[in-house]
Amino acid sequence: MKRRTAQLPLHSGKAPPWLFQRMTQLAGAVTMAIVDEFGPQEMLRRLADPWWFQAFGCVLGFDWHSSGVTTVTCGALKEAAKRLGPDLGILVAGGKGGVSRKTPQEIAAAADRYAISGGERLIYASRMSAKVDSAAVQDGFGLYHHAFFFTPQGPWCVVQQGMNEQTGWARRYHWLGETLDDFVCEPHAAIQNLSGDESDGTAPSPAHRQLLLNMVAREADANRRASVAVTQESPDRLLQEVEILTEGPTLFAPQRHRVLPADVNLPRLRKIVTDMHEQHPQDFESLLGLRGVGPAAVRSLSLLAEIIFSAPPSHRDPAAAVNVSGEESSGTRRWADYAYAHGGKDGTPFPVNRETYDRNLAVLTDAVRKARLGENAKFDALRRLGRLESELR
Repeated sequence: MKRRTAQLPLHSGKAPPWLFQRMTQLAGAVTMAIVDEFGPQEMLRRLADPWWFQAFGCVLGFDWHSSGVTTVTCGALKEAAKRLGPDLGILVAGGKGGVSRKTPQEIAAAADRYAISGGERLIYASRMSAKVDSAAVQDGFGLYHHAFFFTPQGPWCVVQQGMNEQTGWARRYHWLGETLDDFVCEPHAAIQNLSGDESDGTAPSPAHRQLLLNMVAREADANRRASVAVTQESPDRLLQEVEILTEGPTLFAPQRHRVLPADVNLPRLRKIVTDMHEQHPQDFESLLGLRGVGPAAVRSLSLLAEIIFSAPPSHRDPAAAVNVSGEESSGTRRWADYAYAHGGKDGTPFPVNRETYDRNLAVLTDAVRKARLGENAKFDALRRLGRLESELR
């Protein structure tokens, strides 16, 4: 899979009930067809591909170039999982806002229901992926959506999204368990920006880019190791360094050239570093996983690691690292094609055609049902149609 990004504008508005009901049915039918034909792990691979995910949302009928396609598509898949149960082929946990915080309980409940071994490992993957994109990657996008997809056999993927409150832009983070070598070193399958064109004057300012901190960049390895070493120092010495930093200029301060006490909550930081020191984390992953270690603690440790051990952090935007030159525009055209399948919620390229939607849903649902009963004629016809469309492209 090529890792790549795209620029997409944000849109407001929800999918109307009549459309979301159909989206749930079609999402379920498409998922079952892919699972039956290629296996459940292939469905996870496709969800972890941002371009396929965007095209999938277009076929379901949501805004073809909107960030809302993330929450709606994931929501439709979760509803399909509730309705179809194990017949869907994959399990879904999490969601938007407060629902995302229930992900560990939902994974644990599914592990009990389907006798999944390794439920704790799946819960750890969910928590760590969320912790990385909320604390270790400080790119200005606060997470508000976390969807965890997995199978009873153990493979998993994550689709989560953050919002930049100042710019109104969103960013989607894709994770795939089978390609993950290290949770804290280049762990993403892909990162997709959901925003306007940077040339429209709403791009992040240089000050924002200066403050960006990427602790999972490959080049930040020395800073990660040094951050762990800092926690092994005496908490009193550590806090003395922080107090010094709040009194003078730093290496990556905002325009005011000072890190003010408002930026560093010293009483809270004292409690955190004391707890970290007492728990003796052995590496950055275990350090990041400690309760109470959030963005402020990670940033403070990173700064101290740089000052004490001369180990610089990374300020590289993780999305910029996965850009593929020249593919953004062609990719937009490709997934835009899928908006013509049924139309879009916002009337672009045309209003959703309910008659066509219902007919296609009936054909696909019937094909999946008959294929599972051993009658493959319709499924074979769909397969041949797919090969013909690929040859004509």
